Amino acid sequence: MYVKKLALKQYRNYEQLELSFDANVHLFIGDNAQGKTNILEALYVLAFAKSHRTSKDREWITWDQDFAKIEGVIEKKYGPVHLELLISAKGKKAKVNHLEQRKLSEYVGVLNVVMFAPEDLEIVKGSPQIRRRFLDMELGQISPSYLHALAQYHKLLSQRNALLKQWEKRKENRPVIEVFTEQMLAYAAKILLKRTGFIKNLQEWSSAIHQSITSGKEQLELRYVYSTPMDEGMKEQEIIEVLRQKFDKIREQEESRGTTLFGPHRDDLQFFINGMNVQTFGSQGQQRTTALSTKLAEIELIHSEIGEYPILLLDDVLSELDDHRRSHLLETIQGKIQTFVTNTSLEGLDQQIVNEATIYKVQQGKISPMKEG
Repeated sequence: MYVKKLALKQYRNYEQLELSFDANVHLFIGDNAQGKTNILEALYVLAFAKSHRTSKDREWITWDQDFAKIEGVIEKKYGPVHLELLISAKGKKAKVNHLEQRKLSEYVGVLNVVMFAPEDLEIVKGSPQIRRRFLDMELGQISPSYLHALAQYHKLLSQRNALLKQWEKRKENRPVIEVFTEQMLAYAAKILLKRTGFIKNLQEWSSAIHQSITSGKEQLELRYVYSTPMDEGMKEQEIIEVLRQKFDKIREQEESRGTTLFGPHRDDLQFFINGMNVQTFGSQGQQRTTALSTKLAEIELIHSEIGEYPILLLDDVLSELDDHRRSHLLETIQGKIQTFVTNTSLEGLDQQIVNEATIYKVQQGKISPMKEG
């Protein structure tokens, strides 16, 4: 798949913009704060209806305007698809081929995107919340059922926590809390099964890629860390039963603290190299290689799941990688993945990618072609 056209209206510093693309590499060059990353963010938002940079939708809308609109034409193996996302104070409206989608979970996944930016190092060394978000975003674009289960789980979790905080009504709230708990268990089990299956597949790809990057010296392992002990290979009903017993055991503790103390919203993902926790003991180089291996594995996993390669977004990352890691990244891109790259200049970039790319100059929200690839 590839993006043929992108149109922005009142999106960040772009009042009106239309661009057409081929299926190859597109390189956006310019100083910081000129609008390079806004282009990549717009493609990301078009795919996920969420940003990798902010949780505040209002920030997408040009300062003195009421709405922003992103449109794209995506060429897929079965033909072109028109996507449209309208953002306003009333929320988001998403359309596929001009038909409004009732739920965003029905929209996400039409355009598949993998982004790699310097902050993705935080997937390895950052907080569990960052890794859970990584799992939710990447898994959500290949599994609408996962997005649905996740949305329902968080809705029930919010309602359950609200009741747990009402200390003075603790006893009279218990029956309702138990109803929410029982409903949460079903969605939690579905989430856990999807996540562990996804990580198992990601492990297969990332391990092979990591070995290649490190010339066989390092073995990468991904482990899902449950907030409550769980045996590997458990079926859905078995998971529900384990969670139910845990909730029964810590009921009073949750009531006294006013929050739900375990579940998928408290789980984590850990990375190990040769049995060593990369977050705690890995060098910065090992952390970078782990992040790169994971991102490249995402590309292959999505391809294996949907039969098409996703779009790759590289935001100011090429200059961050050494020659060895960069060469592995470029080998992955070579001739099969539409790629959008931002950088402050052409200096330090591989001549190979410069020769093949369509290059654009970005200055104060204006984009002008420098060279056709």
